[in-house]
Amino acid sequence: MWAYRLIRPRLFEMVDADTPTPDSLAPGAVLLRTLAGGICGSDIPKLVGQTDARADEFGRLRPGRPGFPLHEVVGEVVASRRDGIQPGARVVGWASRSDALAEFVITDGAQVHPYRESLSAVDAVLIQPLACVLEALDRVSVADKVVGIVGLGPIGLLFAHAAKSRHASRVVGVDPVDRASVAAKFGIDDLVVAPAKAWARAVADVNRPEVVIEAVGHQVATLDDAIAAISVGGSILYFGIPDDEYYPLNMERLLRKNLALFAGVARDRRRSLARAEEYLALNPELNDALVSHRFDRSSVQAAYDTAAMTAPDRLKVVVALADGE
Repeated sequence: MWAYRLIRPRLFEMVDADTPTPDSLAPGAVLLRTLAGGICGSDIPKLVGQTDARADEFGRLRPGRPGFPLHEVVGEVVASRRDGIQPGARVVGWASRSDALAEFVITDGAQVHPYRESLSAVDAVLIQPLACVLEALDRVSVADKVVGIVGLGPIGLLFAHAAKSRHASRVVGVDPVDRASVAAKFGIDDLVVAPAKAWARAVADVNRPEVVIEAVGHQVATLDDAIAAISVGGSILYFGIPDDEYYPLNMERLLRKNLALFAGVARDRRRSLARAEEYLALNPELNDALVSHRFDRSSVQAAYDTAAMTAPDRLKVVVALADGE
């Protein structure tokens, strides 16, 4: 089968790799022919060599593994050892070993969901990150509250849209990249074009959010900025993926403000994917609003180069991995 392999940071090559077979499936696993994939912000540190390539809960996967790093996957089931998932079904979800940048991939059947066939594979990609956002947002109450979102990449914008759909009274979006062209589409009432630290230092008491969602990750500063910015008695939802195991933060401020800190990843993945599919069906405009770049399989290098770029017009990057998708 074809597969892409990172031969050094930021550089892919296409290789011939061993094709997985139905005989190699463990109980509960499924074999997919990949159709499309989405590049996640958590893929970029692995792409550029800034992290130790921690791909999944099954162990450390080093760059050089065929298909790495891509975990947001849409595929057609070739073979299945998972109840409820039949060969021929189209599914969306996680490649459980982040190796979906290949013609075929084996993944845990508990981490994919059969989606309605009226949706194209490229459009179905958005179900996966949306599932993460919706499950995470269950941890805090946002109704009738001012919600601040630190980081307005694709995930932060989805949080803004979901918070507004759950009746947040006002959504404040904070990012040094100017998202003015899309802010209204995602329900952002107040756009702050500045680093989180500058916003946290300048925000007036009357404007402090009651909930702050940290949607940046990959560094340690913005969580403490959230603590500084939030109102007394507020709730912080930490969603950004940490590259460091330990975070320094102002514990005195966390204590004196009577704050609650929540974090976590999607655990009930099939249920979350089903909910996300329903949400997307109710809000089909999200794909055109969020997906800024679409590439085909021959342009994987350009797709990752684009995803690693910071620019106002660069949002979600999606790759069609099969012809005709």
